[in-house]
Amino acid sequence: MKPIGENKHNNIKALLQKGISIRKIASQTGVSKSKIGEIRRALGLDPSLAKQGAPKKMTEKDDRLAARLICSGKVDTAVQATQHLNSTVNKSLNPQTVRNHLKKMGMRSVVKKKKPLLSKFHKKARLNFANLYKEWTEDDWKQVIWSDESKINRLGLDGIKYTWKKKGEGLLDREIIGTKKFGGGNIMVWGCMGWEGVGDMIYVEGRMDADQYVGILDDGLLSSVEKFGMDVEDIIFQQDNDPKHTSKKAKQWFEDQEIQLLEWPAQSPDLNPIEHLWGILKKRIYNYEEEADGVNELWDRAAKAWLEITPEEVQNLIKSMPRRIHAVIKARGGHTKY
Repeated sequence: MKPIGENKHNNIKALLQKGISIRKIASQTGVSKSKIGEIRRALGLDPSLAKQGAPKKMTEKDDRLAARLICSGKVDTAVQATQHLNSTVNKSLNPQTVRNHLKKMGMRSVVKKKKPLLSKFHKKARLNFANLYKEWTEDDWKQVIWSDESKINRLGLDGIKYTWKKKGEGLLDREIIGTKKFGGGNIMVWGCMGWEGVGDMIYVEGRMDADQYVGILDDGLLSSVEKFGMDVEDIIFQQDNDPKHTSKKAKQWFEDQEIQLLEWPAQSPDLNPIEHLWGILKKRIYNYEEEADGVNELWDRAAKAWLEITPEEVQNLIKSMPRRIHAVIKARGGHTKY
């Protein structure tokens, strides 16, 4: 190999010490890359120096702190994590930098889900229920008639909130927004469904009490059972533990009709497939380009959308019961994705 002059040799050394790549130095000086590599090795320079860019704004320690803030529930958003980091580690980070680092750690932003808060008592009851019915087959669940009340807003869905989680994590407590049943709204409806499809949907007048609930059962449930081609003594009726459902008047009505009730664990809308039926209904109601002009028009839209729900849609929801049961067992009575 032809020797190079001292001036060129010193120039190459200076360029290498600045972290310039071998390729660029070879282009500038006309010296072969192998010769430049030989000079670099003689200088004892780390080859990775040529690839280093600007120092990272967040260190690995900062990354761990940001993740710990999220996972502990101390903060929910990247903006909140940024504010905490800037005040504790004396840096000037921006939220997008923190978002990028959270994503690199396998975390992602998710919408917070509104679910009832679960106590140890609730979790135990849910787990007991799941274990009791874990052997039930699709044919067993066909006998159940599912019921629920739902609020329908004239102005569409409520606001959503976000938090962060790691990829592959199940439903976490910090994803949950505690809910209160029937916290206002435009109209309230009662509905039921069975294997044959939707039953009746009834408009709830004002605040439902035990008397109105029994009246709804008289009109809506009995006519739905007849619509399904079933006998009342053959059905299993599901309802939640709202006080009007468990009132003396309601209990007496079920006894008089000889209707078997499905013992239901409190705070368990995720176990009730009719909850997802409301989702189907509301999505169709809110597909209108213009909002309903009032509650009467909202009811008309709801009644029309209810009748358009197919038996196949209902059956797919009921078929999910074994999976819902398994999810509760896996979560040890805790929240599930449903």
